[in-house]
Amino acid sequence: MRCAPWLPWLLVACQGPGQLPLADPPMTSKPETTNRLAHETSPYLLQHASNPVDWYPWGPEALERARREDKPIFLSIGYSACHWCHVMEHESFENPAIAALMNEHFVNIKVDREERPDLDDIYMKSVQAMTGSGGWPMSVFLTPGLEPFFGGTYFPPVRRYGRPSFPEILQSLAAAWKQDRESMLKRGKALGDMIRKDPASAGAGDLDADVLNAAFAMLASNFDAQWGGFGDAPKFPHAMDVRLVLRHWLRTEDPQALAMVTVTLDRMAAGGVYDQLGGGFHRYSTDAKWLIPHFEKMLYDNALLVPAYLEAHLATGNPEYARVARECCDWVLREMVTPEGAFASTQDADSEGEEGKYFAWTPKELEAVLGAKHGRWAAEWFGVTDEGNFEHGKSALWRPDSAAEVAERLRVPQAELEAAMVQARTKLLAARALRVKPATDDKVLASWNGLMVSCLAQASQVLGQESYLAAARRAATYVLANMRTPQGRLLATTRGGRAKLNAYLDDYAFLIAGLIDLYEADFDPHWIEHALALESVVHEHYSDLANGGWFTTSDDHEKLIARLKSPQDGALPSGQSVHALNLLRLAELTGRGPLAQRAETAIRSAGAMINRYPQAFSQMLAAVDFIAAGPREIVIAGELSDPRTRALVAAVRGRFQPQRTVALADSRADTVLMPILDGKGATAAGPRAFVCRNYACRAPVTTPEALLHELVD
Repeated sequence: MRCAPWLPWLLVACQGPGQLPLADPPMTSKPETTNRLAHETSPYLLQHASNPVDWYPWGPEALERARREDKPIFLSIGYSACHWCHVMEHESFENPAIAALMNEHFVNIKVDREERPDLDDIYMKSVQAMTGSGGWPMSVFLTPGLEPFFGGTYFPPVRRYGRPSFPEILQSLAAAWKQDRESMLKRGKALGDMIRKDPASAGAGDLDADVLNAAFAMLASNFDAQWGGFGDAPKFPHAMDVRLVLRHWLRTEDPQALAMVTVTLDRMAAGGVYDQLGGGFHRYSTDAKWLIPHFEKMLYDNALLVPAYLEAHLATGNPEYARVARECCDWVLREMVTPEGAFASTQDADSEGEEGKYFAWTPKELEAVLGAKHGRWAAEWFGVTDEGNFEHGKSALWRPDSAAEVAERLRVPQAELEAAMVQARTKLLAARALRVKPATDDKVLASWNGLMVSCLAQASQVLGQESYLAAARRAATYVLANMRTPQGRLLATTRGGRAKLNAYLDDYAFLIAGLIDLYEADFDPHWIEHALALESVVHEHYSDLANGGWFTTSDDHEKLIARLKSPQDGALPSGQSVHALNLLRLAELTGRGPLAQRAETAIRSAGAMINRYPQAFSQMLAAVDFIAAGPREIVIAGELSDPRTRALVAAVRGRFQPQRTVALADSRADTVLMPILDGKGATAAGPRAFVCRNYACRAPVTTPEALLHELVD
C-alpha cells in the first residue's frame, strides 16, 4: 500500500498488512538487559536504559549509523519530571512489539531537553510549525541529514485522545520513507529552511519611545483580574512578566499595575500550585484558579519566583510575600542540595506511578494525623472535601478562603485557628515525609544553578538569612571549580563527578547574573573577577558580530542544522536578555563603558521584534527599564564588621529600587577592578555612603536616614 508523502497531525494515511491491532498492547515488566543509555549520567536517559528500544544518546555513533544505513531517526526529547514522558515510556517504549517496530525501521535517539536545550529549541520549532503547538515528550522524525519531516508530542499506543496510535505512525512513516522518500526529504528541507530563517536574526531596529508602556498595556489586556496571572488555563507563573509590571508601577505609580502584581502573587501563594506544606511552587496550574498543578517542581521556577515575591515585599511591605519567598528557599535547602553543595534540577510529579499522590489528601487522612477536631479544621483551611478537587477523591491543598472566613465558618476564634494550623502544618509535613517521595533529578545544570545562586543571594539581602548566602556561595564555588575546562570554558551539566557538554549562552548568562548578585550580597570582589572572565568567553565565542547580541551556542559548538538566537522569553528568561542586563550592571560596577555599549547593541538587535511583540520580551525590557531609569551607583564605605556600615547597607536593601548597583569600599576593595571605589573609603568619623549617577557622585552621607533621602531624590 502506498502511503501519503507526509502525515498530518490527526491523520495516519497508511494502513497495511502487519498493522498492530487497535487495542491496548500487552505490557511486560522491564527486561534485565540494558541499552546504550546505561552509560549516560542524565537520570532521564537512565530511566530508559532498560527499555527494549535500541536507544542511542545523541552523538556521532547514532548519527553516523543513520547516514550509513540511510535510515530515518526517531528523536524523543523529554525530561525526568515530565508526567507524559513517563506515560509514553510505560505504554510504548517498554512494549516489546512497539520497540521492535522502532528498532527495525529507525535509529532511535533519546535526549534530555535539560541537557540539550539547543536540540530542544531547534526541533520544538519544527513541531510547532507542523502542529501549531508543542510540549513534552517531543517526538520528531528526522532525515539522516537531521532535518525534521514529521513530529508531535505524546502518541498513545492505540488511537485515543483524538490522536493516531504510535504503532500506526511508525509503520506509516517507515512505509513512506521506502516508497516516497523524495517527498519526505523535500518536506524536511522545507522545515529546516524555515528553522534556519530565524526571525531573531532579522529583527533589528530602534526601540519605540513608548515600548515600556506598550508592554504593560499588552500584559494588562491579557490579565486575569479574578485569579491573577496572564491568559487562560493552563496557567504558568510568568515571573518575568510580574517583575516587569512591578517596575511599571515604580515608574508610573499606576495602581492598576500594583494590583496586577498583588492579585497574581496572592492567588498563586494561596493555590494548589504552591506546596502549602513544604513550600516551593509546582510547574504550572492546569486550571485558571491555580488550584490543580502539574506537580513536578522545577529548580528554575522557584529561582525565578522568589525574586518576584522579594520585590513585591519590598514594594508593599506585605510580610506574606517574605514568608513565601522564605519557604521556597527553605524547600531548596532542605530537598534540592546535592552532596557537593550544588542544586539538583527537578522533583518528579509522580510517586508510586501516580501524579500528585505524594501531595494530595482526603479528610480522613487529615484526621488520622491531626485528630477529629483539628482534622476538620484543616479540611476547611485547605479546601479538602469528601468529593476531592483532584483525582480518586483526593484534594490538592489550597487556601480558597481567608483565615477570618474559615474561622467564622467554623465558629472558632481566628487566633486559635491560626495557631492550630501552624502546628497542623508541621505535623502534616512530617506525616507526608513518610510517604513514597517523588524522585529527584539530581544532575547539576550550570544555568539553573546560576539562577538559584542569584535567587538565594537576593533572598539573603532582603531577608537577612545567612544560610541562604552560604548556600549560594557553595553552589557558585562548585560550578566554578568543577564545571569549567582548564581554558575557563563552562560545561553545561555534571552528575556523579562527570561534567560534560559545551555550555550554552544561558549557562554563562545566568551564572554571571548570580555572581553579580553574590557580590552585592557579600561584596567579595572575586565574584566580579569570575563574572568578567566568563563575560570574555561569551564575547569571544557567542557574539553575533554581524547583527549584535549572542547566539545560544558557541562558534565551536557541534554543527547542527541551525545556529539560533533566542531573545524572547520562554519558560526561562532569555539568556540574551539576561546577559544584556549583566553587561549594564558590570559596566556600572567596573566603569567599563564598552560593556554597556554591547548591551545596547544587543537590545537594538531585537528592537523591531520587541516593538511588535513587547509582551514576549519582559526580561529584555527589564534591561531597557534599567537604562531608562538612569541607574544609581551606590558605594558604601566601611567594614561590614561595623554595625554602622551594616545599617547603611540595610537601608539600601530595604528599598525596592532595582535600577541600581551596590558596591562596598572596605579593606578588600579592588579599586583597579572597580574604579568607582577609588577614594571612597571610610573616614575617622566612621562609615559613609555615596550615591552616584554616570560616575558622578553626590556628597557622602553618614546615616541611613540621609541615605534614604538621597535614594528618593
